[in-house]
Amino acid sequence: MKKFTLAEIASACGGKYVGDEALAQSTITSVERDSRQIKEGSLFLAIKGERADGHDFIEKCYASGAVCALCEKAPENPTKPYILVDSTLEAVKLIARAYRNKFDIPVVGVSGSVGKTSTKEMLYAVLSQKYKTHKTQGNLNNELGVPLTLLSMPEGTECAVIEMGISDFGEMSRLSQMVQPTICVLTIIGECHLENLGDRDGVLRAKTEMFDFAAENAEYILNGDDDKLFTVENVNGKKPIFFGFATDNDYHAEDIENNAESGIECTLCFEDKRLPVTIPAIGSYMVSNALAAVAAGKLLGLSDEQLIKGVQSYKTVGSRANVINTGKIRIIDDCYNANPTSVRASLDTLMNFSGRKVAVLGDMKELGANELELHRETGRYAKQKGVDLVIAIGPLAKELAKGANGIWYDTIDNAEKMIKTLIHDGDTVLVKASHSMNFDTVVRMLKKL
Repeated sequence: MKKFTLAEIASACGGKYVGDEALAQSTITSVERDSRQIKEGSLFLAIKGERADGHDFIEKCYASGAVCALCEKAPENPTKPYILVDSTLEAVKLIARAYRNKFDIPVVGVSGSVGKTSTKEMLYAVLSQKYKTHKTQGNLNNELGVPLTLLSMPEGTECAVIEMGISDFGEMSRLSQMVQPTICVLTIIGECHLENLGDRDGVLRAKTEMFDFAAENAEYILNGDDDKLFTVENVNGKKPIFFGFATDNDYHAEDIENNAESGIECTLCFEDKRLPVTIPAIGSYMVSNALAAVAAGKLLGLSDEQLIKGVQSYKTVGSRANVINTGKIRIIDDCYNANPTSVRASLDTLMNFSGRKVAVLGDMKELGANELELHRETGRYAKQKGVDLVIAIGPLAKELAKGANGIWYDTIDNAEKMIKTLIHDGDTVLVKASHSMNFDTVVRMLKKL
């Protein structure tokens, strides 16, 4: 990482440096919250969690090479410096902001109710064609993950793509203060975290908090197909750049042909350009994500050739629209998370495949007072699309089964006993639910059929 001394870190977070003053000018090599990941020169974040208290591992971290600990209480027998703070979690945000300020580079902040991660990966694929690009790893998109992502930027980073996830008002403001995005990308304002945000208007207000702490002269890339985002006419004196399927967007697509596992062929259109591409993905929504990435790439000076190569080098990550062919059935593993908007998009994708279409769907969490009706509506959508069989699992998913005229089970264990008789050779099976439903278990079971 860039040069970052213990004295700078203590100053950034308002902490009390305790230790040999001569070591205050020592630099760190990484910031780690897991004692097992400590390297020579690491700063260890002592965080008290539900299962373990990081303060109990400070001495172990010193022995493993940590040069300092950031902590809320003094170690019993400190052998190296430590920085004492009121809250490690709050302090690391301030430290991340100070480290972010060491970089004068383009930083793309990405958020939305659906498609944050796939858009982040598409942005990375495109921008990497010109710049040494740093990106969010895994699901490190919250108030701990974002600072860790920023603090892991290597010294030579030329561009960064930071995913920003929220579930309540105020969170995006805190994330944006750290990230200070030079380009803000918002995908979709959907029905998610409604128990805190109330409705889609609340989601819009919460997501657009990103704009309040964007860098001076930042650019704004918004989904013009989204009825909420399309109402944003001016942000901090700038007209947003709109992307989407509609031809009146600044960036739109034509000649779209979804060939399922063979990818999506389309022509990306903007200004006087027409760029033919094949997107290596199964969901038509990836066309929209590609348009967002191309818009960012164009702002940052990429050539047409670089834009095309970037889009076509996209790779999916984890359990997000990942196709698994077992030899008997085809599984669309999309079980990382779910809300009504993302489930509808996945059902649209399912219908592009051959054979009998089966959807194994589970509870969608944090939908607030209308959660049952939202599950019923999702089931009705599956029926309307022509899904051959809906298998719903979980207490809330009972309403989904009703809307779809599907089959319902209260638990995965009970579903597993019957699912082998319901799935036929040649079926394409979509698996999707909120992350807490642990539907990766369903995927593993289907792979064994």
